[in-house]
Formats: sequence, C-alpha cells, structure tokens
Amino acid sequence: MIEHIAYILVGITLLVWSADRFTDGAAAVAQNFGVSRLIVGLTIVAIGSSAPEIFVSILDSIKTCPPGIDECGPEVAIGNALGSNITNVALVLGITALVRPLMINSGMIKREIPILFVVSLAVLYFFWDLRLSHIEGIILLSTLVGYFIWLVHMGIKSRSSKDRMLEEIVDELPEKMSSPKAIFWLVLGLVLLVASSKILIVGASGFALQMGVSETLIGLTIVALGTSLPELAASISAVLKNEHEIAIGNVVGSNIFNLLGVLGIPALIAAPVVEREILTIDYPVMLALSIALAVMAYGIRGPGKINRIEGSILLAAFIGYYIVRVF
Repeated sequence: MIEHIAYILVGITLLVWSADRFTDGAAAVAQNFGVSRLIVGLTIVAIGSSAPEIFVSILDSIKTCPPGIDECGPEVAIGNALGSNITNVALVLGITALVRPLMINSGMIKREIPILFVVSLAVLYFFWDLRLSHIEGIILLSTLVGYFIWLVHMGIKSRSSKDRMLEEIVDELPEKMSSPKAIFWLVLGLVLLVASSKILIVGASGFALQMGVSETLIGLTIVALGTSLPELAASISAVLKNEHEIAIGNVVGSNIFNLLGVLGIPALIAAPVVEREILTIDYPVMLALSIALAVMAYGIRGPGKINRIEGSILLAAFIGYYIVRVF
C-alpha cells in the first residue's frame, strides 16, 4: 500500500513539473518559428495546461492488466476527465474566488460556455449505453480539432476589440528562450510526462486493487486532484495579478478539452465500458457545477462575478462531493 501511495505522489509531482517544462519549451519553439503569441497562447499553452490529463489518458488506454486480471479498461482516464472538470469548477474557482472575487467581462469566455454545454450533452449521449465506442472517440477528437480552429479564428477576430482575456493570455506567455534551450525543455518535458504518467497509472491501479475500489473512483478523486494542480496554481497566480479572465478562461477551456480530448483518446484506443455511477453521480454533479458557472459568468444583475460567498459554496460542494463519492 505504501509503495502504491509513493508511486501516486511521485507521479503527480513529476507530472505537474514536467507539464510546465513541456509547455514552456513548446511555446518558445513555436514563437522562434514565427508563430504569433496569440495563437501560441490559445493552442500550445492551452494544450500544455491539460498535458497531465492527456498523458494519463494515453498511458491508461494502452496499459497492461495487473496479474490475475483478465480484462481492464482505461477507467482512470474516464474518472480523471470528469473528476478534473468537477475539481476545476468547485475547487479551483472556489479557492480562487476566496483569494480574490473574480470579475468576468470577456466576450470570449461567454462564447465558450455554450460550447461547454453542447459538448457536455454530447458526452451524456455517448455515455448513455455505458460504453464509449471507437466512432465516438473519432467524433470527440475531431470536434476538438474543430474547437481549436474556431478558438484561433475567434481569437484573431476578437483581438481588435481588445478582449481582456486575450490580452492576458499574451501577457502570460513565458519569456523568449533560445531554440536549443527550448528544444531541450520540450524533449525533457515530453519524456518525463510519459514516465510520470506511467508511474501514476501503476500507483493508481495498484492502490485501487488494494483498497477494493474501482480505478474510476481513484481517477475521479486522487488523480483528478493531482492533475488539476496546474490549473489551481495558474488561476491563483492570475487573480493575484488582477488577470481575472484568464483564471476563468483556464477552467472553461480545460473542461472542454477534458471532455473532447481526455475522453476521446480512450474511446478511440480502447472503447471502454463506463461505470453506471458515472451517470447517476458524477455526470450530474459536473453538469450542475457547469450550470452554476454559467449563471455566475453571465451575471443575473450586472456583470459576471464569482464573489467569496459563491466561492465558499463551490468549495463546500467539492468537499461534499468527495465525501459522498468516497464513502
């Protein structure tokens, strides 16, 4: 048991660190090749922030079954996708709003939230038969490509209107670095992402086996919490610099990416079975939190805002969800 816990802790720590190095290296390489800072921020940095979930999803989809288990699927990946979405809204935005109330004025964010709902409903439809098929994986990943194309198009179009979130994305890009140094961090980050994801999957699978619980539950809780740490750190850092829009934008974009990419990968590779509890517990919680986020982002009276009281409610919802799901 101690060995499995150590694997999980080492895996999460290396995963978070290597994701930052990979993102910085990839962003610098792209800029050195002449890609605009806005496009780098909207695509490469966005993908890099979800790199922990992506690599956990890939490694979980191609893992070998533990001794004595004839069949196993990417349960950690499925749990990680939904659990990360729940954690992003309830924990990340909850804590961030407690640090400083969040003001939401970005038009880009308000355009992305309807996309989040459409994607969420599509995932519900795919979940309904308790299995993700290869075709559904292709649909999810193809939609992810379309989402990025739309994101870049809208970003360029909205840049002239001086959308606050777009300005913050460009301002937050890492400093320029030489191509050799950028390539070094890119390669090192990629290697460590693969290695740390493997370590985390081994630890999570072993821990679930020892505890007699499903790997989906471990993905929903421990793994989701660990892989959401970059979003938490980025959101708190952003709000302390009065970059409120980027704090919200990170969460909305990450949640869309998780549903399309982190679920799409195991569907394409392994066509996994979905636990019934996902439909009865986890998906409804995720959808309810998405609705709450939309209400706060659009604002009923006046501009969108997440104040400290609402942040406390989100954090309490996160704690309550964990208690119900675990016990």
